[in-house]
This record gives sequence, C-alpha cells and structure tokens, in this order.
Amino acid sequence: MAVKDYIRDRFFPHMWCPGCGHGTVLNGLLRAVETLGMSKNEIVIVSGIGCSSRISGYVDFHSLHTLHGRALAFATGVKLSRPELNLIVPMGDGDALAIGGNHFIHACRRNIDMTAIVMNNRIYGMTGGQYSPLSGYGTSATTAPYSNIDHDFDVVELATAAGATFVARSTSYHVQQMANILRKAILHEGFSVVEILSQCPTYFGRKNKLGSASEMLKIFKEGTTPIGSKAKQTNPDLIERGIFVEKELPEYCVEYEKVISRAMGGIG
Repeated sequence: MAVKDYIRDRFFPHMWCPGCGHGTVLNGLLRAVETLGMSKNEIVIVSGIGCSSRISGYVDFHSLHTLHGRALAFATGVKLSRPELNLIVPMGDGDALAIGGNHFIHACRRNIDMTAIVMNNRIYGMTGGQYSPLSGYGTSATTAPYSNIDHDFDVVELATAAGATFVARSTSYHVQQMANILRKAILHEGFSVVEILSQCPTYFGRKNKLGSASEMLKIFKEGTTPIGSKAKQTNPDLIERGIFVEKELPEYCVEYEKVISRAMGGIG
C-alpha cells in the first residue's frame, strides 16, 4: 500500500497551524507504516485531546479519539482484548506527561506492546499556549507571562527509569531518522517511547521569540546531535537523538495469558 492509502482524505485540509511540526510527524509515521507493509486492519491508533491527537482522525486505521491524558489507558484495554493488533498512541507533551503522566509511567513499567509517540512542542497549543511539563525553566507562555519557574521532564530519562524497553528521540527536522526510529519502535515487542521534538511557531515560538517555523527547525538541526557524538562532549547543552534503550523483557500480554492459563488449570 502507498502512503496515500493510509489517509482519510475527507478530513483534509488539516487543522494544524502553518509551520506546525505535527504534520511532519504524521508523514514520518505513515512512511514507517508503509515500509512495514502493514494492512490498515492490523493497526489501531489511539489519541487523547490536543493538537497532536488530531492524527487519529487523519489516518485510515482503526482509531479511538479518547479523553485528555487517557490515551494509554484506552490503548491498554484494546491491546489486552486484541493482542494481535499493533497499537500506536500519539500524544502531546501535556497530554502524555501532565494529566497522563501516571498512565505513562505505568505503561512503561508493564512493558505492554505498543508504541507511544510523545510529540514535544513544549506547549499546550490547542487551548491557548499554556506551559506544559516540557516547557522548561525560564520559558514564557500565556500562563507564565513573567517566566516559567517549573523545571521540565527529560522524556528519555523518565521513560528509561520507568522501565520502557525501547526509548528514542528525534525531531521534525530529522525526517528520515524519525521514520526509521518509528519503524523500529513499531516492530519492537514491548513498550516503545519515541519523543519527537516538534516546532510550534504559533505559541511557543512567538512567546519565546524563536522566530519562524524554519528558524525553529534550524534550532533542532543545530541544537541536537547523535548519541555519543564528539560534539556532545564539547557542548553539553546539545540534545542527543537516536535510540537510547532497546532491550527484551517479558511482554505484558504474553505474561497475562500465562496467568489466565494457570487460573484455568493449564500449564503456563
């Protein structure tokens, strides 16, 4: 199947602002699915509420557009009832790590087989530009006009500490790397977390005087570096991108089937 076959044309043009990075993330996800050659009936995409969550409406997969912060909880229910399906859960930084933070860490801990995409634009875009758990100290937002004093999470460190068995980071500038990482994340048998830095020129960029979308993309180009590069050694402020964790541990649905077998008197 071609990329266009995975899109619901009737919902276009999309609602994202000009210059938003989320469309690039959608493109990367579709490219990853295309290379895997998956049938649309093999995939379920579950989202919450926010700019990023509109992805579930634009793709022609089985999809659920659920409550704010609860996408992983709904996805867990789907996966346990139909473990043969591939679950993909796109979330925004606020959706995933503010109201959804508890679901996030426990999904990591359980190692249930699904792919969580954290689209990190460092802001609540849909509701007016409030600061999020990833905005960072010293940034500005509509709810922090005199600067934000909250320190931000590091998604990679948080996911790793919580037990995710695949953890990676890319950006909306590094489109080929993004698609390759998403492909590997979907194939991974366990809980995969992929953070994607995505520009929001409308709110975060404007409030923090970062310029146009292209200028924000330049920040991703110059402000990130591959894992373990020499550049990181000389400039600790650079953000590393790539695959940080890739390991095998017992997957939750497989282990749950063993519990059912034991409860019914079988051998598990």
